[in-house]
Amino acid sequence: MMAAPMIRPILPVLAIMLLAGCGDSWRFQQGTGADPSLNRSAAPADAADQTPEALYAAGMQELRANRYQRAVDLFDAVEREHPYSTWATNAKLMAAYTDYYRNRYTEAIGALDRFIQLHPAHRDIAYAYYLRALAQYEQINDAERDQQQTVVAMTALQDVVNRFPDTTYARDARLKIDLARDHLAGREMHVGRWYQRQGLSGAAIGRFRRVVEEYQTTNHVPEALHRLTEIYISLGLTEEARRTASVLGHNYPGSPWYQDSYALLVEGARPASQDRPGFVTRAVNWLF
Repeated sequence: MMAAPMIRPILPVLAIMLLAGCGDSWRFQQGTGADPSLNRSAAPADAADQTPEALYAAGMQELRANRYQRAVDLFDAVEREHPYSTWATNAKLMAAYTDYYRNRYTEAIGALDRFIQLHPAHRDIAYAYYLRALAQYEQINDAERDQQQTVVAMTALQDVVNRFPDTTYARDARLKIDLARDHLAGREMHVGRWYQRQGLSGAAIGRFRRVVEEYQTTNHVPEALHRLTEIYISLGLTEEARRTASVLGHNYPGSPWYQDSYALLVEGARPASQDRPGFVTRAVNWLF
């Protein structure tokens, strides 16, 4: 999962209303002293005799009490026993939300895919797309691993932006896209540094140039320009190093990476401190 701060998504409006008011609205006995992580059915034996409202409210009550498997079982009971009711449609979405909340992302994505396909005009369809994108986003690996999941997550987030551009979901999706792009740039930097340490200058140059050209809005660009300056100097390409350092100084004059590049090119100049901000620090600085 990415190191950026994670915020659980808000519930749809209907779910919030029910969650707040369902305390006395359901007729089932809650378990006492049971381990909430046990994977056993919470739906009562007489579920077929209960109204969809009561089953749904019971599921919301279990969700509020952090008994996630019981909540899912009750939401499933709504759909199973009352498949043509409005409550069944809402229960599908809440079951997916519950799976997401307990980090069962594959199950959540599958349920949301079905919800989107079956209910494209539902009033919470924007939320369904957003929740599906978040389930993809939270599976992003660290920058040292394969980044295919980052690409998948960015595609899902962009889908939210394209379909629902004026919503709060789209605003949050745009932020997460920027953070994911920073993550992809971080991957390029990680590989480029490895090539540089191995003396594979051509491969390293390719990675660092890609960061400069394709991830211009990320915080990795100053370092990429400095690494290019380092490599050009090591290859004896002094003029190329000067041009690259000039670009770095023009765009990031206060960057410690520019100070380092300047020290490489000007005798007697001192490099910056060895401390460099990590991904979390860059993300926080970008946000605030």
